[in-house]
Amino acid sequence: MEFMTSKEAAQKWNITQRRIAVLCSENRIDGVEFIGNMWLIPKSAHKPEDGRITRFDPPADMPVKPFLKWAGGKSQILNDIRCKYPAALGKSITKYAEPFVGGGAVLFDILSRYDLKEVYISDVNRELIATYMAIRDNRVELIDTLKSLEKQYLPVNEQIRKEIYYASRDRFNVLKATGNEPVELAALFIFLNRTCFNGLYRVNSHGAFNVPQGSYKNPTICDEANLLTVSEKLQKVTIVCADYKESQSFIDEHTFVYFDPPYRPLTVTSNFTSYAEGGFGDKEQAELARFIDEMSGCGAYIIASNSDPKNTDKNDDFFDKLYSKYRIMRINANRSINSVGNSRGKISELLICNAFGGE
Repeated sequence: MEFMTSKEAAQKWNITQRRIAVLCSENRIDGVEFIGNMWLIPKSAHKPEDGRITRFDPPADMPVKPFLKWAGGKSQILNDIRCKYPAALGKSITKYAEPFVGGGAVLFDILSRYDLKEVYISDVNRELIATYMAIRDNRVELIDTLKSLEKQYLPVNEQIRKEIYYASRDRFNVLKATGNEPVELAALFIFLNRTCFNGLYRVNSHGAFNVPQGSYKNPTICDEANLLTVSEKLQKVTIVCADYKESQSFIDEHTFVYFDPPYRPLTVTSNFTSYAEGGFGDKEQAELARFIDEMSGCGAYIIASNSDPKNTDKNDDFFDKLYSKYRIMRINANRSINSVGNSRGKISELLICNAFGGE
């Protein structure tokens, strides 16, 4: 019989080595052997069902909300976006796609309100997508790890918190570079998001996450009830780490698509678009507009969000020209990415709609 190590089993089954050891010690995996100081697992063994939480049935009225703080997140303008949902959603429009899923505010609103046939989400941020997958597929191990981080972080003083934060950031970057321990990586992603400055996700030129620690007295690190609810909502969702163009094979005339790309920066200092390696400049914005044209031509109902250049230059018609064939609406949003107080406040943002399918 051929055997694999606990590390190999953890990678194969996408759970932690610590959980593998517990399952072996509880005789939950057939044919394991303990030799020396390590567990050996038959290569033919199947991933066992986890007995701690087999299924979570949230109350019917329990809201589901984004599990991340996300710079530029859509929670505060959700009502404006919701007003533009196609009237046929849940009827003749049976599919939903969100190719720049980010924090998922619109996604979770859709999942809470409609029973759709198929849902597709994607993003080029590998760690973000790995976190969505971990919540869907490995919620027990993820919640255990988050609870452990919470117990380490919350009771201690500011200096020790600082040490924990930067040690966790270093560990996250190691896992990010190696691709190892996906559940631990997802837990660290959430932990760092809840404790870093303004919920930013930013990487340096080497691809390392480099956002400094935030100054929160009592951050919510493990929102177990919401994570379990999110996990249930994601069970039938297709989650893909890919460029938005890969969604083309999913999108058809029965699909509502929401595009929320990295916003075009209003100023040089407001450019926080480096949430993944690479950039998203005017060339990429124009390529996205052409893709939206193609998907609109297929009959899909489309809404897209972006910044409004007229906030800083009333003569900047970049998006007005780019999306001249669509309905362009300007809505108010309160954005506060800048740390300077007088840079906070109401600005306008764009909602772009092709008016197919639902009106």
